[in-house]
Amino acid sequence: MPDQQRQGARTEWAIAVLATTMCVACILWNIEAPTRLGLAILKQQYMAFQLGLVLAITFLKYGPTGALKTKVGWVDGVFGLIAFSVLMYAAWDFAWLLYEQSYRPWQITMIGAVVTLSVMEGIRRRAGWMLFSIVSVFLVYALFADLAPGRLIGKALSPTRLVQYVGFDPTAVFSTPLAVGTIIVLLFVFFGQLLFAAGGGAFFTDLAMAATGRARGGSAKIAVVGSALFGSISGSAVSNVVTTGVITIPLMKRGGYSGKDAGAIEAVASTGGQLTPPIMGAAAFLMAEFLEISYVTVATAALLPAALYYFSVFAQVDLIAGRDHIKATETDGLTTRQVLAEGWHFVFPFGILFAALFWWRLDPEKSALIASVAIVAVGFLRGYRGQKLTLPAFGRVFVETGIAMVDLILIVAAAGFVIGVLNITGLGFALTLVLIDAVGSNILLLLGISALICIVLGMGMPTSGVYVLLATLVAPSLVEAGIEPIAAHLFILYFGMMSMITPPVALAAFAAAAITKEDALATGLAAMRIGWAAFLLPFIFVASPALLMRSGTADIALVLALSAIGILGVTAGIVGFWSRGLNTAVRCLAILLGLATLPLGFLPFDNTPHIVAAVCLFALVAMLQITKAGTAGNGGTI
Repeated sequence: MPDQQRQGARTEWAIAVLATTMCVACILWNIEAPTRLGLAILKQQYMAFQLGLVLAITFLKYGPTGALKTKVGWVDGVFGLIAFSVLMYAAWDFAWLLYEQSYRPWQITMIGAVVTLSVMEGIRRRAGWMLFSIVSVFLVYALFADLAPGRLIGKALSPTRLVQYVGFDPTAVFSTPLAVGTIIVLLFVFFGQLLFAAGGGAFFTDLAMAATGRARGGSAKIAVVGSALFGSISGSAVSNVVTTGVITIPLMKRGGYSGKDAGAIEAVASTGGQLTPPIMGAAAFLMAEFLEISYVTVATAALLPAALYYFSVFAQVDLIAGRDHIKATETDGLTTRQVLAEGWHFVFPFGILFAALFWWRLDPEKSALIASVAIVAVGFLRGYRGQKLTLPAFGRVFVETGIAMVDLILIVAAAGFVIGVLNITGLGFALTLVLIDAVGSNILLLLGISALICIVLGMGMPTSGVYVLLATLVAPSLVEAGIEPIAAHLFILYFGMMSMITPPVALAAFAAAAITKEDALATGLAAMRIGWAAFLLPFIFVASPALLMRSGTADIALVLALSAIGILGVTAGIVGFWSRGLNTAVRCLAILLGLATLPLGFLPFDNTPHIVAAVCLFALVAMLQITKAGTAGNGGTI
């Protein structure tokens, strides 16, 4: 074997050992193995251990451009070894270091400098220049905060004090985001990887195909349902697009959808997975920690907006199919009964997961661990269409989970830097005052500016990074203005995710365009059209918290019904089709009535005008149905 191949094999082996150790350590921590063995280990020690493993994998596996590499140069090898060794020392001696922190020993300076430099280089390689630049701005601000103008003036830090704080302090890098990533999210990613290894990904796709494939525009409905199921577990919009899109996008194009619309539908459907419980791209767990509420409360609040999001997309692809005469698609003879007969065993681990979360009220990490055990139990006993969990596949799950967590852990570690800077300089409070002073008491203007900031800051960033950044920079301003905390945090999450389909940096849409071979900008604009409801839903649930299940049953039902009816009206107007083609005047009328139906409670009256608008919308639909009966063919226009 040539030396280069031998070195590559050794590197892959080392990466596999490091990644597997990450998963094993997480499982041992969550079953409280150290406590049961009589060992007193701080949470920060565990986090330092995991961060050391992640940094070692980063320098071994990814080159300076972020691409995979087959050979480890001596520079990366030295950096990886230093980062790993320093963090292993920090994990070993964290208790003493914490006790001595006020005296600022040289060991803390060394740890802080290594952590700061290596994490920043890691996010540059893996998350790109956008997040690297944003975090760098905060670090530079901390050095010159005393020179900032107006309310933004703060306490400046020396370079030594800065790295000591952001690279070591439990309120900076070793704070909530890193804890959530290494303790909770890692187990949910492990759960998802086990599910896919056991055939769950194929089961989801087949179930979506069997359930919707025979309907009008079935190829797009398969994409919507499949991406919703897949995305709510995978936690990444772009990976969802490239995983399910290679199947659904060609299917939609063969069915009759344009390449531009096919890519846009897949991008919008995949992005919705980050807004849909149970995982929400790790944001659900981070949100629960930020707001100091239970995960169940977050998931419950996110449920109806997510349902309306997919209802909007589903309605639009159906109306496009009616307008363009797109028929049902081939489903290989699959029926829902057949799919469930072969894959019914996947219901068991999901039932365990939801029972643990919502009935037994266990912590999310405990729930994920129990559900993972359930998948292992059924996955070894029963397969799906030839795919079954085996010992080699089970071993690969540990490796793939650890590698999949590298990017997220780097991002939440860097987010800890931002949180640390906001805390120690007072910038967080200053930003809230500046934003509120800029808009005065105009809540709509504050929401509009906040939405724009969220989209801009979210461009090119993954879910967890977007949420943590916006939760520290934008959400406090909304809460200070009187908006319910959970509504404020969901608002920033939605608009942060809209950056995935909003040009000029619409990552999900551009990934879909790479598959369709269509113009990326045109696909992004089409995604904005198809995902239009996602730009209004946050304003609705901020104005009407009943949509977040923060009210009585009657209020929830009314707001949900008005939202669904309004979305249908606007969608019909945008597409230009209901039961038949619509002319410009009727399209405008449908859009206006739909918007008037949406329960935007900012207006100085109750829901009566919205109900009246809904009745008018029903009258318009009835007129369309009556006139259709008197017009030959389905392709006429009124």
